[in-house]
Amino acid sequence: MRWSFSIARIAGIDVRLHITFLLLLLFFAVVFYFAGGIPAAVGGLAFICLLFLCVLLHEFGHALAARWFGIPTPEITLLPIGGVARMARMPEKPHQELIVALAGPAVNVVIAAVLLMILGWTIEPGQLERLMELTRGEEAIEAEALPAGPVALLLLMLAVVNIFLVAFNLLPAFPMDGGRVLRAILASMMGHVQATQIAATVGQGMAVLFGLAGLFLFHPLLILIAVFVWIGAEQEATAARMRGLARDLYVRDAMLTRFDCLGPDQSIEDAVNLHLRATQRDFPIVDESDRLIGVLTRDDIIAALREHGAETPIRDLMRRDVPTVEAGANFDEAFRCMQEQGCPLLAVLDHTGRLVGMITPEHVGELMMIRSARNADLPWRRQ
Repeated sequence: MRWSFSIARIAGIDVRLHITFLLLLLFFAVVFYFAGGIPAAVGGLAFICLLFLCVLLHEFGHALAARWFGIPTPEITLLPIGGVARMARMPEKPHQELIVALAGPAVNVVIAAVLLMILGWTIEPGQLERLMELTRGEEAIEAEALPAGPVALLLLMLAVVNIFLVAFNLLPAFPMDGGRVLRAILASMMGHVQATQIAATVGQGMAVLFGLAGLFLFHPLLILIAVFVWIGAEQEATAARMRGLARDLYVRDAMLTRFDCLGPDQSIEDAVNLHLRATQRDFPIVDESDRLIGVLTRDDIIAALREHGAETPIRDLMRRDVPTVEAGANFDEAFRCMQEQGCPLLAVLDHTGRLVGMITPEHVGELMMIRSARNADLPWRRQ
């Protein structure tokens, strides 16, 4: 994800922090400082960091459950609105998606239970009730006067927030986990695309309710959630339709066959000239026998001009780990490969290993748009 940087690598998963998350911390630091000085700022930031640690563990719940089914998760990114686990693909079998979707909230349930158990061991029931009143703002109780001090209040607030995260994430609306749970249940009784469409419609209905509540209550956060849910539901439905349209299509029927290639001994200047004369963004690098040996993207070309110069040979800068697929493969397989690899292009080879075509994300989008338009008036074709 752009504007994010790596802060750790845990269990083979890259943990990244989006730059806007730091702006969120700065915002809360200022708010807490003006509310109660440096102690309030330190305590408030500690709570925010622990909260996002719970969010991170939630995403690891999804990632590790997906790994159990052979689905890797390259990275998890922390954003101001929460965490995003970028899985290579979503499970296609309903029971697998159900387990992966529930794994995240299950982590929050465990965290809340452990925190409440710790509180139960360290403070008396009457004091716990007073803490609950404090979290509801019913009484101004001095946390320092309690035996466990402000730590008890912090643990209780974290437990309450984790319970809220479970309830919120299980709402039956994409992109929350509850939307995926609903789709998994529906997909066990009908097609995946139809199940996704129903779940997306339910989610958008909830988005409308959130939006109306936000307008009547003058609550900007509810309106923001409504927009977030609406867009997430629409994106999920679109992705499912694309996968459905790709199932009965072969790579040879969808690949680009007219494209320009470059040789490894040509220079970056040659790539620039070819890029300016054509609309092609990424260029396969082939040898004399038309066998693929790498790829040079537009971003690579721009970076090379800035850092190495126009006379640099392409072989020194090309990417060699190019995913490939055979022309006779099902297009759904190629589409899944592009999602898993996150590659700029997918090279299509014939049975001898020669490059005969390529598939790009832009081409996939145009192809799916055309196929969707052709099938728009044929509902019996939808899966």
